[in-house]
Amino acid sequence: MDNNTWNYSDNTPVIDGLTHKMEEHSVIDTDLYSKYNVKRGLRDIDGKGVLTGLTDISTIKQNKLVDGKLVPCDGELYYRGYNVKDIVHGITVDNRFGFEEVVYLLLFGEMPTVDELKNFRSLLVQYRTLPQHFVRDVILKAPSEDMMNSIARSVLTLFCYDKNPNDTSLNNVLRQSIQLISVFPMLTVYGYHAFNHYLRDKSLYIHLPEPSMSTAEVILSLLRPDRKYTDLEAKVLDMALILHMEHGGGNNSTFTTHVVTSSGTDTYSAIAAALSSLKGPKHGGANVKVYEMFEDMKENLTDWSDNEQIERYLEKLLDKQAFDRKGLIYGMGHAVYTISDPRQKILKGAVQKLADVEGFTEEFKLYERVEKLAPEVIGRKRKIYKGVASNVDFYSGLLYSMLDIPCELYTPLFATARIAGWSAHRLEELVNSGKIIRPAYMSISHEKKYKSISER
Repeated sequence: MDNNTWNYSDNTPVIDGLTHKMEEHSVIDTDLYSKYNVKRGLRDIDGKGVLTGLTDISTIKQNKLVDGKLVPCDGELYYRGYNVKDIVHGITVDNRFGFEEVVYLLLFGEMPTVDELKNFRSLLVQYRTLPQHFVRDVILKAPSEDMMNSIARSVLTLFCYDKNPNDTSLNNVLRQSIQLISVFPMLTVYGYHAFNHYLRDKSLYIHLPEPSMSTAEVILSLLRPDRKYTDLEAKVLDMALILHMEHGGGNNSTFTTHVVTSSGTDTYSAIAAALSSLKGPKHGGANVKVYEMFEDMKENLTDWSDNEQIERYLEKLLDKQAFDRKGLIYGMGHAVYTISDPRQKILKGAVQKLADVEGFTEEFKLYERVEKLAPEVIGRKRKIYKGVASNVDFYSGLLYSMLDIPCELYTPLFATARIAGWSAHRLEELVNSGKIIRPAYMSISHEKKYKSISER
């Protein structure tokens, strides 16, 4: 047995047999969901989410009222009442970094003044430090090939260094939230360096963040051996972080934050639970799948400008004959948006600008062609004509690859942004807490008469 792994004795035949028994007694007739009007995935049959709570943190608009009826429209996203498009535009026009400003907005409900933003940034810088020897004793001693698990372990371990870890008073949770938001870039990048060194035999370097840097600059500075980056690279990354910070209370990881927080548990456990949710390929891990799909596509196309070749490949994806054979075109479609994802529309322009500068114009054009052709292929093959739009994950993988960010960090970067939203929702849940979140499950099992072990 490998001494570096847990007990991994080969009991495949035994496990296979037990798996078969478990599966045999776990299958539920799908017709029963309709019979008992159960909303699978907490969604109606048309995909609309079942209302489970109220929030004042963000608003998602995907429909508009026309002649008394709701019809799909171009998606819009608002943070605390401000259109994200306007927030990003204002920051871009001023040619400055905006992540910290939007963190302030999400946590405190209003845009900061110049002095408030200056003081808040100073607080983030003050908290951007890890306990003595934490990097050596926690991050480097047990490197993981999965950065999301590495971050979750680090977050849970920080509980042990907190003088008041279980205190759920608002001032204490706010302090914990700001500290975690501050150090997430370090937990993320240091975890990758540990993996790259100990599991890939690459050089190890641990940089310290500079106090004058924005969050986006800290990430690039800690990640690169020479610590160098261009202003455009940092500004585009800053925009990506802003667009990933928050997306309503119903997305899987944020809803997880609400559920776990409602139990009265500590901040570290709540954030670790959110991380575990975001890790899934149906949620935060989707951007990795998009990038990997395009890498496979590029290998199988002889001409990236040939629409017929691209269509044939997309058809193979849907027929489970290409890439991971899951029958999906990753980056297309969204649980909420039908016409367009506003985050994708904002990010696309920045990605195109960076692609032209970095020499990725042909790759960008391929993405554009797929973005145009995929809805047509999906509509034809799946008989879906209501519209399928590309989502924010569609271009984010290309963005990160142009920034020379390894794919192992794609989802962790999502988490580095989204922890701001998680923190805001945790605080909102605590302010308005009353009952533990406990939806109902209907049992369909039948009563059985107990038999002694000798009679079975």
